[in-house]
Amino acid sequence: MREITVFSGTAHPELAMEVCESLHVPLSPSTVRRFGNDCLYVQLNANCRENDVFLIQPVVPPVQEHLMELLFMLDAARGASAARTTAVIPYYAYARSDKKDMPRISIAGRLVADLLVTAGANRVLTMTLHSAQVQGFFSVPTDHMNALKILANHFRGRSLKNTIVVSPDLGHAKSASHFARLLKLPVAAANKQRLSDEKVVVDTIVGDVEGKDVIILDDEIANGTTIIEVLKCLRERHVGRIIAVVCTHGLFTGNSIERFAAQLDIEEIVTTNTVPIPPEKLLPNMTILSIAPLIAETIRRVHNGESVSSLFADTM
Repeated sequence: MREITVFSGTAHPELAMEVCESLHVPLSPSTVRRFGNDCLYVQLNANCRENDVFLIQPVVPPVQEHLMELLFMLDAARGASAARTTAVIPYYAYARSDKKDMPRISIAGRLVADLLVTAGANRVLTMTLHSAQVQGFFSVPTDHMNALKILANHFRGRSLKNTIVVSPDLGHAKSASHFARLLKLPVAAANKQRLSDEKVVVDTIVGDVEGKDVIILDDEIANGTTIIEVLKCLRERHVGRIIAVVCTHGLFTGNSIERFAAQLDIEEIVTTNTVPIPPEKLLPNMTILSIAPLIAETIRRVHNGESVSSLFADTM
């Protein structure tokens, strides 16, 4: 059987090392540097010939830098005669650009998917896309993972009587329902209208939340505007405790950390390590769960030709 060879870009090497530890394979070395004219130089410093190569690189800020690294790594693996090259993208930033909602704009989620395939990706592994339909943008087999079991398992064993799961957006109510089923809880959803990247309006909550303790679940938190607005709406409806704000991708851009630190009634902020979170963004009530074992098991199943979808069934 072909060997598994894993490389990491510079976006999140700590996650790649955790994945390799779970797989019991070494993280193969690579070199990323710049020429004097600012052009990028990428070299894979291990044999790839006829191997099953996995390149781990979340597309996180600086997004364009890390995307170009991944494209170069894919091209290098193809040129090194890899049997199959899989792009492992725990966070696919361009999933937000999934439709033409303004005149004369690029549907960047589809364009970047085409670039990855053109560069040499034979398969893609990604996690919790902002819009699920982006999976269809890829012309190669694409496994869309989610961290809902990992997130739900964090709350198992707790007393969640009188608790409800709240989705901050009707568009993500399906994921919230899946999460709620895992915990055997009811679900509600906010009706959100996005006016700009920095401004949203939440005008109502669909579901009975009055007097209930709440767990707010979102796919990602960037500047935090949506969550802050949902919290205001929930307080107006006299909910009980804010048990947790939960997300898969904790980007926490701009002044979002300061804004969350000011929300004193949030008991816990739970996220995963799909993106690196520097020490200065860590709050005392923040918990970061590792998705490395899940990615490692997905890689193992892809390598062995086993089912991936069964990993994400409702049962725990």
